[in-house]
Amino acid sequence: MAKTIKKGERISNGVERVINSDTIKYLGKQVKVSGWVDSVRSHGKIIFIDLRDMSGIVQLVNTSDIAKEIRPEWVIEAVGKVSKRPPNMVNPKIETGKIEISIENLKVLSKAKTLPFSINGGGYEINEEKRMKYRYLDLRRKRMKRNMIERQRVIQFIRDFLQKDSFIEIETPILTKSTPEGARDFVVPSRMQPGKFYALPQSPQQYKQLLQIAGFERYFQIAHCLRDEDPRGDRQPEHTQLDLEMSFVEQKDVMRLTEDLFINLVKKLYPEKKIQEIPFPRLTYEKAMKKYNTDRPDLCKNKNNPDLLAFCWVIDFPFFEKDDKNKWTFTHNPFSAPKPEFMNSLLKKKNIKNILTTQYDIVLNGSEIGGGSIRNHESKALEAVFEIIGYKKKDIKDKFGHMLTAFQYGVPPHGGIACGLDRFLAMMLGEKSIREVIAFPKTGDSRDLMMDAPSEISEEQLKELKIKVIKKSKK
Repeated sequence: MAKTIKKGERISNGVERVINSDTIKYLGKQVKVSGWVDSVRSHGKIIFIDLRDMSGIVQLVNTSDIAKEIRPEWVIEAVGKVSKRPPNMVNPKIETGKIEISIENLKVLSKAKTLPFSINGGGYEINEEKRMKYRYLDLRRKRMKRNMIERQRVIQFIRDFLQKDSFIEIETPILTKSTPEGARDFVVPSRMQPGKFYALPQSPQQYKQLLQIAGFERYFQIAHCLRDEDPRGDRQPEHTQLDLEMSFVEQKDVMRLTEDLFINLVKKLYPEKKIQEIPFPRLTYEKAMKKYNTDRPDLCKNKNNPDLLAFCWVIDFPFFEKDDKNKWTFTHNPFSAPKPEFMNSLLKKKNIKNILTTQYDIVLNGSEIGGGSIRNHESKALEAVFEIIGYKKKDIKDKFGHMLTAFQYGVPPHGGIACGLDRFLAMMLGEKSIREVIAFPKTGDSRDLMMDAPSEISEEQLKELKIKVIKKSKK
């Protein structure tokens, strides 16, 4: 007869908790298991409880009245003996399908209200805003757990691959300087320096170049990047990218390394998928635009096969383009170097529209999943870029003086790439939105419905920061 345990009482002496997937190793022995009640089924006097933890599900069996009050999503702890299921009760769909645990002691650790939605199935039919408001519940579903595990597997593979190739992982600051890099910065007020602001990094671009100057010839980072952009399709205000930089390399070296990484990653983690063409095809920007009318061409020969991966490279981008005010701006990155044959034009600031950059983008099935370039490693060339896009020398010194100063102390030729992990993962897992592979994403208009952020702060905090909020007047 199972025993009910009072709140706070230990339910077993010396019995350590066993995760569900390991219970199959304890046939004939007593174990303690803990987790969430996935389902409860009553068959006359016998009650079956499917108990869920991070590793999977195990079936508990009880013949007393104590399990009758148990409800789905309650958190419980049970001690019992592991035994074989009757042959007609075996469940081949789960790892523990051949065994069950006869409950001897049972403890309710936490009760749960009825969930606002079902966590069974994929959840695509549920209003997305509701799912995001209760994201901690949405993450309980099997599909979301799979996505988070796959995310970790991909990141771990990348770390192992690069570390074996002499790369060193270095974290760069989250609080940095606001500089023009193509998107709007998130800014953070400084309490200690009133009237001054940090910026959150759009990317580790400048830091990784400074690390090359410091002599860390092969750097990488699983980097968190933040950009205060207007809502645009499947974008997030914060995303995760593989960021890497290498010294003493040319364009082909960075592209070859990146290609090898993706080829090996797919073969190891997603063997069911087929890469359409190796080495990856290379198209110039001009050819891609003429033939496909996009710089992210989908070269997939069979659009009905989700396991076919058509990687390609797009190269030879224009360095500059005109913005909506008819002023020159960079197409990708102000720190990029031009192709060698255009360096003289850059330094003289002539023939600007025809200058091609060393930028390279990697595209998968019509989506850009990464981009990089060989960088300018001479201060004159970097200054020329900023002058072309309209910065005066004083502005250049104010915004990028730290880079120009560093360039005076011996800079190796270097280049790198940044690859968007969220987008790549979504494609590998057949998800239509990157929100499905991010644990706690924002809405399309950058709101966190679960935390109710962004939100107002107190008057006291505003005073400490020497900030005054000007509210819009009501018309």
